[in-house]
Amino acid sequence: MRFLKQTIAAGTAAVSLAVSAAGADEWRFNNFLPDTRPETAELEKFASDVNAALGADKIKMYSGGSLGLPNTDTLRFLPKGAVEMSLMWANYLGRDAPALSSVVVQGTIGSIEEFEKAIPAVREIYEEEFADWGVSSVGYVAIPMLSVSVFCRDEPVHTLDALKTKKLRVWARDQVETFTRLGVAAQIIPQEEMYVAMKTGVVDCALYPALYAHTVSLQEVASYASFLYPMASGPYVIGVASDKWEATDEATKAAIATAAKDLWDRTNQYEDDFERELAAREELGKNGVTWGDDFPQEDRDLFVAAVTETWAMLAEEAGGKAPAYRERVLTALGR
Repeated sequence: MRFLKQTIAAGTAAVSLAVSAAGADEWRFNNFLPDTRPETAELEKFASDVNAALGADKIKMYSGGSLGLPNTDTLRFLPKGAVEMSLMWANYLGRDAPALSSVVVQGTIGSIEEFEKAIPAVREIYEEEFADWGVSSVGYVAIPMLSVSVFCRDEPVHTLDALKTKKLRVWARDQVETFTRLGVAAQIIPQEEMYVAMKTGVVDCALYPALYAHTVSLQEVASYASFLYPMASGPYVIGVASDKWEATDEATKAAIATAAKDLWDRTNQYEDDFERELAAREELGKNGVTWGDDFPQEDRDLFVAAVTETWAMLAEEAGGKAPAYRERVLTALGR
């Protein structure tokens, strides 16, 4: 354990030196999302709004993981000052904060109406949990109500029985657990490695939202796709080390708070999500993806039942505050 702590500390120190700012007043904003993602454009506007309000280039964006900071390590490097500000997503942080992984398990909330009920409770939980790690939540970016599809390389797959014969790429442990319950071989492959994994046959199919498939060139390695389930996710969080935030001058805090409110108001909109999904499918179709039948309702019901069991299991396994967090979200949902 002592060796692990020393290794982490040394790594953080090295990263801090590698990304040291040119000016002491500049805030480096670590954004793990690629430049092509619409959320990145919104975050760039957020930074621009803060800078305009302050009349200075206070915040500088570094997108697409360009600083070399793993998104799974955010709770390790951010409180230590490797960067001044970072985007965070709870589902990536379960290794260090297991309770975060079971706040919103993707697939358990299947409608915009339910999602809107849950969001206030989810934001409160995130704020509390991140504070325990020495991180202040200073802004949020809503994630669209996504439609998750199964993209396959060589042949169409649109039933769970057919999927059982394939190797499936997923991005989170809850998905591994859920598909394992359904008899499907699933493995976590990071987004940046998915293209090569599909191209070389490490996996046959990949779980991914059609809306963002073009941002990772998935259409170049997948010839077929079929819709499986709607997915609501907890929002991205903009975090600042709590001691850094407490020492920040009031003018900067006010500029960030105002820009963050505008950012949330812009992104916390879901009315056009379905139309955007259809447009994304059409564009992918023009680039070689053949859209097959949706997974049948019976299979989708089986998926929801499995993911609901996974949610309960993960919360119990995480222990601590996780079961209480789950109950707070269920109460907000009226379940």
